[in-house]
Amino acid sequence: MAKTLDRDEEFIDHYRVLGLPTNEEGSKLTIKQIEKGYRDQSRKRHPDKRPDDPEATSDFQRLTSSYEILRDVSSRAIFDAHLRSIREKALRASLYDAKRRKLASDLEDRERAVASSEPDPAELAARKEKMVAVELQRELAEFQTRNSKKATFASAPSPSQEKVKENDGVSLDEERVLKVSWERDGRDYGAVKLTELFEKFGRVEDVVIRSKGSKKKGSAIVVMSSKDAAVAATQSLIGDISNPLLVLPLRASSSSTSSTIPAKYARRNSPEFNNIVGAGFQDYEASIMKKLEKAKEKNRMQ
Repeated sequence: MAKTLDRDEEFIDHYRVLGLPTNEEGSKLTIKQIEKGYRDQSRKRHPDKRPDDPEATSDFQRLTSSYEILRDVSSRAIFDAHLRSIREKALRASLYDAKRRKLASDLEDRERAVASSEPDPAELAARKEKMVAVELQRELAEFQTRNSKKATFASAPSPSQEKVKENDGVSLDEERVLKVSWERDGRDYGAVKLTELFEKFGRVEDVVIRSKGSKKKGSAIVVMSSKDAAVAATQSLIGDISNPLLVLPLRASSSSTSSTIPAKYARRNSPEFNNIVGAGFQDYEASIMKKLEKAKEKNRMQ
């Protein structure tokens, strides 16, 4: 069974444990290269080679565990996605720090410029008057722009009317939304876990867990970044063998229905399809789609 990642445990770079390149370079390694790295390290780090090292056994166990994760296709894909998220987070932090340093430097430059110059009262009054006039002009321009936008939005069609329809009126946005359900059986899936599982098919934009529902069955909405990613996800049942996920599109395109969706789920309004995540899920999914539409409209107006 594939090993899974626990975010609560101390992070371990399994590529580095095996003495291999990590990150993007590590994700391109073949299984044979991973096996060779494991053999090389096991010869060097076997407890029989280090009888005086009290950490030898735990170190060799860590080596074996990392090897088991990297040689399994699914657990390795999850680990590679986790590494990418770490790199992206570090990049965002570095960009934020650079921007903050730039703002601090600009502020110091302005303070030094003000301290070095001592304008006379007449010049200072003229400067303030000019600043007030510029600010008034800016506010007037913003006011005119807001009024223009309001007039445009009042006459423009609604976002649902503007959506490009394909496949007999099905919108591309809804084809990116997946309905996910699972039997709890003593365990459950959270937003973080579902994000990790679905990232192997493409970027995950949002995950919404249904908080109220059956005690025996869990359900969620997963929004993928593209229709292709959603179609790829529907071709696999993700999860443990004892607790698989059922993945179906909120609205399936005609090109993907026959190859990716069982016949009894092919029609969205069929009883089997509507009941896969429990009674009343249609109202729940409608509320989720409404929230997504409001968020999209808000982003457009900003």
